[in-house]
Amino acid sequence: MRTHIVRIGNSQGVRIPKTLLEQTGLRGAVEISVRNHSLVIEPVRLPRAGWEASFREMARKGDDRLLEGEAQVSNSFDDEEWEWK
Repeated sequence: MRTHIVRIGNSQGVRIPKTLLEQTGLRGAVEISVRNHSLVIEPVRLPRAGWEASFREMARKGDDRLLEGEAQVSNSFDDEEWEWK
């Protein structure tokens, strides 16, 4: 689909036809980046997207137990820099 770059105030932009927006599902906030000399427009990804499903799967497998008491994990900070009181 061919379109033109248009002036929008002091900037320039591209009008995205409704059919392309419907096909991609883009709406609201988007990320724009440059890849291989092309502009790429993607939906903003939420930093914790998918966590809920992952936690449910962990619980289903019984892999969501706390490690406290079972495994002691320490490092040089614990041994050398931290003052235990």
